[in-house]
Amino acid sequence: MASLSTQALAGHVHGQWTSRMGFVLAATGSAVGLGNIWKFPYMVGQSGGAAFVLVYLGCIALIGLPILVAEWLLGRRGQENPISTMADLAAANRRSRAWVTVGVSGVLAAFLILSFYSVIGGWALAYVTDAAAGSFNGLTNDGAGALFSGLLASPGSLLVWHSVFMLLTAGVVAMGVAGGIERASKLLMPALGVLLLVMVVYGMTTGGFGAAVEYLFKPDWSKLNSDVVLAALGHAFFTLSLGMGIMMAYGSYLGEEVNLLRSARTVVILDTVFALTAGLAIFPIVFANGLDPAAGPGLIFVTLPLAFGSIAGGQILGVMFFVLLTFAALTSAISLLEPLVELIEERTPLGRVGATVLGSLATWALGIAALLSFNAWSEVHFLGLNVFDLLDKATSKYLLPLTGLGAILFVAWCLDPRTVRAELRLSDFGARVWNVVARYVAPAGVLVVFFSSL
Repeated sequence: MASLSTQALAGHVHGQWTSRMGFVLAATGSAVGLGNIWKFPYMVGQSGGAAFVLVYLGCIALIGLPILVAEWLLGRRGQENPISTMADLAAANRRSRAWVTVGVSGVLAAFLILSFYSVIGGWALAYVTDAAAGSFNGLTNDGAGALFSGLLASPGSLLVWHSVFMLLTAGVVAMGVAGGIERASKLLMPALGVLLLVMVVYGMTTGGFGAAVEYLFKPDWSKLNSDVVLAALGHAFFTLSLGMGIMMAYGSYLGEEVNLLRSARTVVILDTVFALTAGLAIFPIVFANGLDPAAGPGLIFVTLPLAFGSIAGGQILGVMFFVLLTFAALTSAISLLEPLVELIEERTPLGRVGATVLGSLATWALGIAALLSFNAWSEVHFLGLNVFDLLDKATSKYLLPLTGLGAILFVAWCLDPRTVRAELRLSDFGARVWNVVARYVAPAGVLVVFFSSL
């Protein structure tokens, strides 16, 4: 059990996780997002099945896991928001104050990502109601495309669903670390798992389950090449919500007794299991209906509704699937809002609720610009990109890799090695391995991800 003690910061009570399991589920919820539901299973199937999974797990061990641990470690050492944490740790270790940019870019990245992520979460919510209303029944190819295009073309509809999704997110965060985020994670993550398993059981009845298992798990080493390894490298970094200030914020609520390496291993395993299970839930439907598994985001909002509209029990299955998608989006959105709320709460006189309202309103307002990119502002471009794509590119290609790189470099090169060793409970051999991975391997991997994405 994690500590129940609290700490006053700037006149506020700093929350703590009440259990290691609550913390692990919250961190897993942050990692398990919309991309896990379609992107990772598709990457596995197209890139060598089990062969790709093994390469991916190797990349996770050498890049994702060390940076995840580093961000948690920084947060726990600082016990404050990411910006204050980096400022204080830099000062305490007699390092340049420029290291505070790691905290600033992390909080900024989370804020920018949530603004457009909430718009996508709104799409999932809209499709829950469409499925429940029977809008998928008898859909044709043109009808499925028109349904999604009609949603994107309506700023009013997008605004309503974006607003509802942000309200749900803010409602959880406003209740605090233990009473809101941890409690919601303990409810949503098991519910997400149950929904996935129910859909996997259904998939076994479709006639496409065998093809899905072969697609996901049959090793094909001939498909492994430099592009596949780069894809595994990139996903190993992005899947764990690294470089967004999230894990640093979550680490600031940790007690000293929580084993960071063991917790990180658990999160990595759960994140991968959820992603592969999602593949076993979706691809049997895809293959049984002769659909294209490479359809990308369109697979979720165009192709699958077509299948749900033509199969027995498709209305119920459609509702379940988009509720599942909403849960996955919500657990990630909650974590994206938290770094900004923690910063506002600790740097202003506002309490938890006030900080959540202010942070949510700012995020919601920027999200309006993002949703207008699909309709009223479709001709408005910056650097050749609409607002939605600009936010996506600025965060995924620049802020996230550079923030993650800064976090691992600070831990590896600026913190006292004895402190790091004690925090991670490392043996002599473990400390040597950590130093090599954290100082050289993980930073090199992030740089490869950064330059390849450019």
